Amino acid sequence: MSPRRAGGDVGLFEHDAPAPLAARMRPRTLAEYVGQEHIIGEGHVLRRAIENDTVPSLILWGPPGTGKTTLAEVIARATGANFVALSAVSAGVADLRAVVADAQRARTLGKRTVLFVDEIHRFNKGQQDAVLPYVEDGTITLIGATTENPSFEVNSALLSRSRVFVLHALSDDEVASLVRRALGDRERGLGNEPVDLDDDALEALARLANGDARVALGTLEFAVAAAPVDASGRKRVDRALIGDALQRRAIAYDKKGDNHYDVISAFIKSIRGSDPDAAIYWLARMIDAGEDALFIARRLVILASEDVGLADSRGLQIAVAAQQATHFVGLPEAHYALAHATLYLANAPKSNSIGRAYGAAMADVAETRNDPVPLHLRNAPTGLMRSLGYGRDYIYSHDDYAADQTFLPPNVAGKRYYVPGERERGEG
Repeated sequence: MSPRRAGGDVGLFEHDAPAPLAARMRPRTLAEYVGQEHIIGEGHVLRRAIENDTVPSLILWGPPGTGKTTLAEVIARATGANFVALSAVSAGVADLRAVVADAQRARTLGKRTVLFVDEIHRFNKGQQDAVLPYVEDGTITLIGATTENPSFEVNSALLSRSRVFVLHALSDDEVASLVRRALGDRERGLGNEPVDLDDDALEALARLANGDARVALGTLEFAVAAAPVDASGRKRVDRALIGDALQRRAIAYDKKGDNHYDVISAFIKSIRGSDPDAAIYWLARMIDAGEDALFIARRLVILASEDVGLADSRGLQIAVAAQQATHFVGLPEAHYALAHATLYLANAPKSNSIGRAYGAAMADVAETRNDPVPLHLRNAPTGLMRSLGYGRDYIYSHDDYAADQTFLPPNVAGKRYYVPGERERGEG
């Protein structure tokens, strides 16, 4: 692919007409940019760096539709450097080397080069290694945009040479302001169309977009195109039309990304904290997002022993039953079994004595000498073994349950690993 270049006041991303509304309405200056005040508000360091043309290598990390690419374009318009845009999806090592070669020539003329890489989390090791030395020596300034946690997707060497800025999902008010701007903009928006957007439709659109400006503007454009024209020649967009155009709330959930781990973490902690309302909410969030039902069931089985444990041993039975029911029935009906186990475990008394006992025992296994099994605990199926003392002095517990007998090897004799929790019922 050929990298796109922009410098000075030249637009970074040019679109053939007719471009989608979201592309046409992309802010061109910091004054037009909406949201992310925590990083580009007045007085913040990134804003000063943009205004002073001293932008360092940086990674813009945030969910879709929060302005990562837009911020890169704003920097492209504001910077005096040569600006090159690549997509990690289609760019190869050869493309990167070509950019570096151009940047080296520009550097001899006193000109900086800014390289923007969209979806930088898709950069493979070869691509990252190809660009790393030139980020390090200042030949290029790297700006990467990603929806994935850069801690896992960008190698540590490249990450250590960049500043990471986290972008947040837009608020409903910020999304609504972008929608109103698009409706009133005669140059790039829908200002020349006779459109009336109901207040409750705007509220629903802002809420259902889930902080994604691209979803909001795309839905608005679709709804306006589909809206019937009344006798006065105007189009009315009501709440029902918005719902029909969007179909369902935008979901920022990736079954292999941060949301997958963040939501399951909230789910587990809610059950552990005995909050059934929060637990069932997070369960619904996962199922609605298409999470693997058996993954949820497995986590419930683990939690049943880890966090409920001997305080209510029936919890494990309920969790295993839910796993079997989920495997047997499948979604959507399996949500009943998953909700059953979730609410039971959330309401159950809690004890982590199983994990504490196992952890303490494993620590001694790993950190102390592994003494042989004491002779009295060994079986003696042969005469030789009996002559060596195997099984000698062993007391059959059913004959004398209270007999003074040790079962641990000498090096850990007397150790106490299992300490019952206050809420345990004594099933163990």
